[in-house]
Amino acid sequence: MTSSNASFVHLHNHTEYSMLDGAARLGELFNETERLGMPALATTDHGYLFGAFDFWKRATDQGIKPIIGIEAYVTPGTARTDKSRVRWGEEHQRKDDISGGGSYTHMTLLSYNNAGMRNLFRASSIASLDAVFGKWPRLDRELLNTYSEGLIATT
Repeated sequence: MTSSNASFVHLHNHTEYSMLDGAARLGELFNETERLGMPALATTDHGYLFGAFDFWKRATDQGIKPIIGIEAYVTPGTARTDKSRVRWGEEHQRKDDISGGGSYTHMTLLSYNNAGMRNLFRASSIASLDAVFGKWPRLDRELLNTYSEGLIATT
């Protein structure tokens, strides 16, 4: 491991499991991470955790610390199951949307311990079961509050 990259870690990456957006193949991604001497790498695929196990397995096989995350779609307030507030972009639907650009905002969630992993999987699963409108499951503040232990959130 080179000392110049030992303290740098990419925390927002889309893999081949990010439908319509991820071009990075796990093998190539980890080979490059290893070549650059980075000690860890995060996955933050869109909306789902389909690739989490394959990511974790590849990372641990190559001696790289895996950071499991997700690029979540977060609705305003507690509106994840309200179809009228989850549609894309009408002005009256944006009044409490922190992004101002539509009826959701992206939030990158990273697990930093086992509780965070469990909570990330729970929140993602609940959103996948009751709040998919279009392509992506939606989280809301209530779900994030319930399952926040062990998670780091960025925007």
